[in-house]
Amino acid sequence: MSDLPNCPSCSSEYTYQDQSMLVCPECGHEWPADVEVSQQSDTAVLDANGNVLQDGDSITVIKDLKVKGSSAVVKVGTKVKNIRLVDGDHNIDCKIDGIGAMKLKSEFVKKA
Repeated sequence: MSDLPNCPSCSSEYTYQDQSMLVCPECGHEWPADVEVSQQSDTAVLDANGNVLQDGDSITVIKDLKVKGSSAVVKVGTKVKNIRLVDGDHNIDCKIDGIGAMKLKSEFVKKA
């Protein structure tokens, strides 16, 4: 059996080493071989650029987002202050001026 760790993204056991990186062939996730993966990195919420988000951070929306059940749109470049991280598919809970309380996916924001 291989002594390489399972993929932190999808938990696949079929990881392999490519120079200084470990690679998962199932989901395509890559991470440095010299960094030990901890339980905290599994629960870390990352923005579109790979920065770790925390409660109270400020973010910027990087894509026009339609508001479900409304004709409103959250425009690119909208700044949101004081976010709160929650579990689930939409992992950011926030309040946007002019729209109100919303849940956002971290893949559509960047840390400000």
